[in-house]
Amino acid sequence: MSESNMPAAEAVGGSERELAAYELACHVLPTVAEGEVTAVFDRIKTAITAIGGQIVNEEAPARFDLAYEIVQYLEGRNRKFSSAYFGWVRFTASPERIAEINEVVENSKEVLRYLLIRLTKVEEANPFFFHPAIADRKVETVVVEEEAVEAVEVAEEIPAIIDEETVVTVEDGEETKEAV
Repeated sequence: MSESNMPAAEAVGGSERELAAYELACHVLPTVAEGEVTAVFDRIKTAITAIGGQIVNEEAPARFDLAYEIVQYLEGRNRKFSSAYFGWVRFTASPERIAEINEVVENSKEVLRYLLIRLTKVEEANPFFFHPAIADRKVETVVVEEEAVEAVEVAEEIPAIIDEETVVTVEDGEETKEAV
């Protein structure tokens, strides 16, 4: 193809074409001191920049309760964790260098679990901030009042159909049967 008729996908420069957007989300062990969680997260970010990646966006780790317990083999035994520090970082990097980041995170003893994904253009343009989203959750306590209990008792007074020809009605404790 000539230069003037080159498709847009082929017209992208070499260095731009090699970079892809990624997100690394991780749970840091709750046994890590609160002051050291940022150091763990900084080591991950340093590994990203060391391979030539550029950090685009991040959400610092914050502690929260997990939806279910995670079992991790640590210090010679299985341990259960019901909370962890969760944070994520978005970055651009060369796909050939991603294995190096995986290795750094896997070898980090402070990381309970992690997920590294390649982002689509839509995901890249619309980051989801986890911690503000869970802060907006509201727990509502429903108080059952006497009026609600009375409504249930009134509903029990509605006529019951015994068969197609007879209707039973209970009013003030008296049961009456009517033919239909």
